Amino acid sequence: MLVDGVHRRTIWTEPDDPGTVHLIDQRALPFSFETVRVTSATQMAATISDMVVRGAGLIGVAAAYGMALAARSAADDRGDAATTLQAAAARLEASRPTAVNLTWAVDRMLRTLDGIDPGDLVATADAETEAIVAEDVAACQAIGRHGLPLIEEIHECTGRPVNVMTHCNAGWLAFVDHGSATAPIYTAHDAGIPVHVWVDETRPRNQGARLTAWELGQHGVPHSVVVDNAGGHLMQHGLVDLVLVGSDRTTATGDVANKIGTYLKALAAHDNDVPFHVALPSSSIDWSARAGRREIVIEERDPTEVTHIDGVVETGSGPAVPAQVRLVPEGTIAVNHGFDVTPARLVTGLVTERGRCPADESGLLGLYPEHRRG
Repeated sequence: MLVDGVHRRTIWTEPDDPGTVHLIDQRALPFSFETVRVTSATQMAATISDMVVRGAGLIGVAAAYGMALAARSAADDRGDAATTLQAAAARLEASRPTAVNLTWAVDRMLRTLDGIDPGDLVATADAETEAIVAEDVAACQAIGRHGLPLIEEIHECTGRPVNVMTHCNAGWLAFVDHGSATAPIYTAHDAGIPVHVWVDETRPRNQGARLTAWELGQHGVPHSVVVDNAGGHLMQHGLVDLVLVGSDRTTATGDVANKIGTYLKALAAHDNDVPFHVALPSSSIDWSARAGRREIVIEERDPTEVTHIDGVVETGSGPAVPAQVRLVPEGTIAVNHGFDVTPARLVTGLVTERGRCPADESGLLGLYPEHRRG
């Protein structure tokens, strides 16, 4: 996607230095554009935990790069490569528990590297990581193509700009490129279909207001930031044509774990007959899980994300100054659940890299028959 008119990806290596992974530091956005250099699996686990990188797809890709860095350490040590890789895998998997892409990528790297001669370990790890990167980009592009008709048909019916509501950031910044929920939006915009995006601020970390608004602005997509609690009001007054969100983990039966507050948007959409679609690559599907509310581990994050907010202070002279502000009375206890689960019955449909389907086991298996049990 575009940053100041230049195509960028969220994560990359340079050809002359494959042992250093470069990341966009998403904590600094939208106030400054900064990058971070990562040279070890331990450091990569910290960047995931600290949300230097975030978003289901990007977490998975970052974890794959982390395993490739671990492979370099294992090859250099000439010791027990399997032990080094398993230790790195455990650190990476513990960094964020809800997004299934993380464990998917780590397990895939472990399978690929199992039994590989130490002399071939680095080349094999690098090749598999680049394959995961390419698949992530291709999946998001395909989601854009398959989701385009959702927007196209509304515009053809109404003849006016299509109002899409998002939640959190399931955009380019949550993947390597294009995004999941934003991919159909970008595809429609680039095709000349007028689209306007209602961007939920998405408390407590404000990924909508900080990240989605920033990347939509960079790409020239019309949008408006609204507080999280405005969604129901906008739907009641016919101002939302479509809700399109991402997923950190979707069960085999169509339940969707996503950023906290997604469930409330789904309830409001259901009550107002607004289509509620979830865009996700197959790497976000947990085929072992069937009952999302009971089986998906919900991450509890630092309470200070609720009690404090990061921003900048505009002094009127000179550049804005970064600042953190306390929002609650001193000593107030806060609880910070990072995700919630939207039951499949509230999901109009899923948009994947293989096409669209109902949010149920039959629909998913129709697209992914290789996962049929037995």
